Amino acid sequence: MALDAQHTAVRYAVEVAGLCKRYGDVVALNDVGFTVGPGELFGFVGSNGAGKTTTMRIMLGVLAADAGEVRVGGTPIDRETRARIGYMPEERGLYPKMTVRDQLVYLARLHGLSTNDAHTAAENWIRRLGITDRRDDEIQKLSLGNQQRVQLAAALVHDPALLVLDEPFSGLDPVAVDVMSEVLKEKAAQGVPVVFSSHQLALVERLCDRLGIIRDGAMVAVGSIEELTAAATTRLRVGVDGAPGWADDVAGVRVVGDDGDATLLELAQHADEQAVLRAAMAAGRVTEFSRYRATLAELFRNVVVEGTAQ
Repeated sequence: MALDAQHTAVRYAVEVAGLCKRYGDVVALNDVGFTVGPGELFGFVGSNGAGKTTTMRIMLGVLAADAGEVRVGGTPIDRETRARIGYMPEERGLYPKMTVRDQLVYLARLHGLSTNDAHTAAENWIRRLGITDRRDDEIQKLSLGNQQRVQLAAALVHDPALLVLDEPFSGLDPVAVDVMSEVLKEKAAQGVPVVFSSHQLALVERLCDRLGIIRDGAMVAVGSIEELTAAATTRLRVGVDGAPGWADDVAGVRVVGDDGDATLLELAQHADEQAVLRAAMAAGRVTEFSRYRATLAELFRNVVVEGTAQ
């Protein structure tokens, strides 16, 4: 089944299944798999060298997997499918001596747009991304942030049915981050699956419907932010007036931090929350006793840095 080249609102899902890739003795990917629904913003996170870019290049069909496959709309990626993908590489892939407008028109024409449609699309994204006054500048004369805006425009100019973006927010100022965020949400609202990697975890947490975390070439967590943070190690936030150190000797409890108002506790699997509450009440007046949901940054630290899979 070919992708509809006429409209990005056509509903397609992406399936990445069992990807494996080796470079000699180095295992770059080991059975990597995840799905991205139509109109879904999917964050792909991991440390440098974890396998994000390799996975994305296989998704584009520019790098062959040793095993596994990528399907769009239930069909393996072919030449026609690749033409409907908007890709933004981490390393800028623009022609430095071309002007912004000529660059975008040229890329749109490569994707099959007529000359008139290519000019219209280029001007639309130049305006939308706030680089109108730079349209006739050579790429090499732009700031890094504006080059990043042009790179995004290049991924969007042919009206893609799937977006794959590698570190799209890198080097952007807060205003540009807001503009790019709105563009990605707008494309998702049209039904376009959006996959992007980022080290800005607060941004991923704010934007994404679901995410996947990759470590050493293997997926260690996939799901919604709510699902993954809820599945993290049970933590309690407990405030007790005038009783510092009250939790130090409570069985099955590790003190994670204390901000002066409350103590953050991590509970072992066998620990009894009610026993913790009794210990807190015995120590003084309890001002707070609540479940604490981990942030994405804490989840990332657990599964990537500390190696605790969810």
